[in-house]
Amino acid sequence: MNVMCRQASEGLLIPNLMSIMLSRRSLFPLVCLSCALAGTVTAQKAPDVAKLDPAMGVNKAAAEDLVWHDITQWGVEGRILPDQERKRWFDRLPASAEGKVTPAVWGLSRDSAGMMVRFKTDATAISVHYKLSKDRLGQPHMPATGVSGVDLYARDTDGKWKWVMVTKPATQEVKAEIIKGLAPGEREYAAYLPLYNGIESLSIGVAKGSKFEGLAPRTKPIVFYGTSITHGACASRPGMVHTGILGRRLDMPVVNLGFSGNGRMDQAVGDYLVQLDAAVYVIDCLPNMQPAQVTEKCIPLVKQLRAAKPETPIILVEDRRFTNDWITPVKKQFHTDNHAALKAAYETLVKEGVKNLHYIPGDSLYGDDTEGATDASHASDLGFMRQADIFEPVIRKALGQ
Repeated sequence: MNVMCRQASEGLLIPNLMSIMLSRRSLFPLVCLSCALAGTVTAQKAPDVAKLDPAMGVNKAAAEDLVWHDITQWGVEGRILPDQERKRWFDRLPASAEGKVTPAVWGLSRDSAGMMVRFKTDATAISVHYKLSKDRLGQPHMPATGVSGVDLYARDTDGKWKWVMVTKPATQEVKAEIIKGLAPGEREYAAYLPLYNGIESLSIGVAKGSKFEGLAPRTKPIVFYGTSITHGACASRPGMVHTGILGRRLDMPVVNLGFSGNGRMDQAVGDYLVQLDAAVYVIDCLPNMQPAQVTEKCIPLVKQLRAAKPETPIILVEDRRFTNDWITPVKKQFHTDNHAALKAAYETLVKEGVKNLHYIPGDSLYGDDTEGATDASHASDLGFMRQADIFEPVIRKALGQ
């Protein structure tokens, strides 16, 4: 029948069919129908994998009789200038930034990237209730757990931060049990908020009778100013961005001012950086800049920071290389030129006497085996771990550790 279909489509079957039709009139309609069906692809309904493997489904719904604790009552880390007016409580920048920073930066600042809330409880199950600002829960190359999830960590008996569980959002409002069956005892927890979504409200739920204490945000954060990578693309979970990894390793608060596609050493962003009591500034904007822009804007930004904060360490970071630049020569040259522009600005600043200025080369930020990115540009969890490994000793040195 497939041969007949092909011949009919090429016009080769018609003479034969004309003779056959005289004695077998019913054959021609069947041939035509077969040819039509041959070009039709029947879509199969995908199986619900969660029914086959419950671990692939969303979190279990939260119990009805929990005590809910609104985290705005004690605060989150990563929310700068908390005493200033905000359009929305969970915005990263205060309301005054609208109209001063670019419209793109303002819009991106409404994502809760880098925010983290700490609390203590002896509950054996922890739930979360939060409402997301955007209905786009995931991205083509970044899962909903990273874009819109709440990621839970806890200190072990030695005081080391370890991962616990993450929400797996499928709706814009999540009211779910993050985890149950926790070992008895009171411990400190940290919940990282969504990276590429905003939060309207967020509460932690525990059983009645459980101890619960909200922990106030710590002071003197590491302040990161950067691009989509700093913003969190493409971590599988909010706690897996290098900024969060470093916060846990150094046991320090972190401010994440990553603005996807729009981290460009802007003076308007600098106006907010200088208002912070930072332990160290990490400037990581090169992925969104051209060499000429680096030459134009790096020195003024560093001088802006240094004028306001004479002693605070400043770290300049080269852009990572695309993991496929070994086979894309134009991109490879772009990174080389960008690195040269930043190094020249750094050397000029050092010659001019700027103190406490540090530098991180970019060639190996994702490693040297081409396996550290999701899409050549944005880090995978592996790439973020590798970045943290390179950043950590430089930050420790800058802090005098």
